[in-house]
Amino acid sequence: MAGLPTRFKNGDSLYQPLAEINVTPLVDVMLVLLIIFMVTAPLLAKGMKVNLPQSKAAQPLNPKEPIVVAVSKDGKVALGADEVSPEALVDGIKAMMGSDTSRIVHVRGDKEANYGEVIAVMDKLATNGITHIAILTDSRPKGAATPAAAATAAGAKPAATSPVPAAAVPAAAVPAGGAAK
Repeated sequence: MAGLPTRFKNGDSLYQPLAEINVTPLVDVMLVLLIIFMVTAPLLAKGMKVNLPQSKAAQPLNPKEPIVVAVSKDGKVALGADEVSPEALVDGIKAMMGSDTSRIVHVRGDKEANYGEVIAVMDKLATNGITHIAILTDSRPKGAATPAAAATAAGAKPAATSPVPAAAVPAAAVPAGGAAK
């Protein structure tokens, strides 16, 4: 190797960078990802396959994210991630709703929270005109140990939650017609 020139006579070095990008590995990776998604996409669809009828009068669902109110086991109330006083709760929700009164409010009560405190929050919402209320529950079977359970214990949002219509709670908490749609 000692006899090989490191420079040519015109001053250019022996090894020069390529000015082109080699796209062959990129195309290979993209094709593999495409095949993986094409194979797994049909497996993600759950339930029975049905041919749905067309409707001209159907209205789309409200695409906005629900407003989440949480009641901890010690009775503290949080609006989203921020802790609020019970007096400021309704004003905060109305500010988040703006002019869209059809937005759903999800109430998440801790399993160890006083049932009366959760109902008091729902009653406060219903008496102030917020009628689209749903209670969130954990739909996993009792004793199911999953990695999501550890995240939930650490304060993260549970992986599997299902809203229960507010019509399922006592009539004192939600006026008639106040069920989440």
